Amino acid sequence: MKRQEESVTSKEHSKHSKIARPAYGNFGRNEWAIVGAPCGKIKALADDLIKGLSADYKCAYVDAHHANTDEEAVLPGRLASGAVAEYTDQIHYHQFDMKRELNAFQFRQLFQDTDLVLVNGNHEQAKAQVVIIDASKKASLQKRLPQLTNIVLFLLADGMEEVYDFLQEAIPDWQTIPVLQLSETGKVVSFFQEQMLQAKPKLNGLVLAGGKSLRMGQDKGAMAWHGKEQRYHMADLLGELCEQVYISCRTEQQAELDVNYSTLTDTFIGLGPYGAILSAFRKDPDAAWLVVACDLPLLDPATLKHLVEHRNTSANATTYASPQDGFPEPLIAIWEPKSYQVLLSFLAQGYTCPRKVLRICEIHLIESANADALLNVNTPEELEQVQLLLQDKTTY
Repeated sequence: MKRQEESVTSKEHSKHSKIARPAYGNFGRNEWAIVGAPCGKIKALADDLIKGLSADYKCAYVDAHHANTDEEAVLPGRLASGAVAEYTDQIHYHQFDMKRELNAFQFRQLFQDTDLVLVNGNHEQAKAQVVIIDASKKASLQKRLPQLTNIVLFLLADGMEEVYDFLQEAIPDWQTIPVLQLSETGKVVSFFQEQMLQAKPKLNGLVLAGGKSLRMGQDKGAMAWHGKEQRYHMADLLGELCEQVYISCRTEQQAELDVNYSTLTDTFIGLGPYGAILSAFRKDPDAAWLVVACDLPLLDPATLKHLVEHRNTSANATTYASPQDGFPEPLIAIWEPKSYQVLLSFLAQGYTCPRKVLRICEIHLIESANADALLNVNTPEELEQVQLLLQDKTTY
C-alpha cells in the first residue's frame, strides 16, 4: 500500500511545471558548515570570519542552544504563557521568538537578505563544508563522513600536520582542496573573500518593451531615436555590459521582433514592469538583472557604465535617485537575486509597484552626473521636449 501511495505522489509531482530553482542550500545561496572541532572553536572561527567579512557582506550564523540537555526547557517571555510568537524591539537589535519548528523553505525566507551564512556543523548541515582537523573531534568527524559532500577548505588545528587518512580515502580529489592553519586568520578571511567574489551573480540585461504605450499613442519601443528602433538600441547598449540581454515583451509582440535579439515574454501577466522583472527572475533566479525601460531616449553608455561600476551586490538593488523627486528609479536599476523573494512577498501582499519595493527595502542609491539621461517619454508633449534636447545635442 505504501509503495502505491509513493507511486501516485510521484506521478502527481511529474505534472507540476518545472521552473528554474535558485541555487539555495538549507539557509541561503552561500553557506558553509564548519565541522571537526568543539563548538567553542567553531564559534571563535565564525566570529573572526564575520569580523573580517561584515564590512562588505551581510553575514549570518546558525547554531543550536548549548544548555545542558537534562535541564528543563524554559520558554522565554510570552511564549511561556501560550503565545506562538513574540517580537521585541531591543533598540540596538531586534528579537523574534517563535514556538514552532522551521523548515528549509522558511529558513531561506528568513536569511534571504544575507550574503553568506556560517553554520555550526556539529548541529546543522550546509551545502558546503569547512573541515577543521582537530584531534579532540576525530572520532566525531569520522561519523559525519556522509555529511561531507562539498568540502572547500581544510583547517589544521594546533598540533595537527595533515588531513586524516579516512578523509583522504573518502574524498578522491582531496589534494585539490586548500589546506590552511586554523590560526592563520587573515588567510582564512582572504579565502572566504575569494569565495564570495567567485559567487558574485552574473549580470543579465532586460529591456522593458512590453507596454501598450496608450498615453503616447504609438509603440515607444518601435520609435527610432538613434537610427534603429529604441528597443534594439537599448539592447545593444546593455550588450556591452551584460552576459545575456533579453527584450521583454508580450506574447503577441514576439513574432514581430527581430530574431537576432533574444526575447522574454511575460509569465506574470497583467503586472506591467513588475511582472516583467519577476518573469526575468523566473527564467534565471541566480542572475542579477540590469533592467531599463525602452522610453529613455537620452540614456547613454556612460550612465549605464556608472551604474554597473557602482553596483552593490549586498543590496537588493542598485539604482539612481530620480532628479525630479529623489526617489529610486526602478526601471534603470540592477536588481540582485536576493530581491526575487522580496518582489514575490510584496506581490503576495497586493503590491505591484517596483518603486515601492525599492523605497522600503535596503538598496544602494547613487546620483547620476547626467540628469537628462533618466528622462523618460510617455506622452506626445514629453516627446516634443526630448526631440528639442536631441536636436541641441546634435547641434553641439
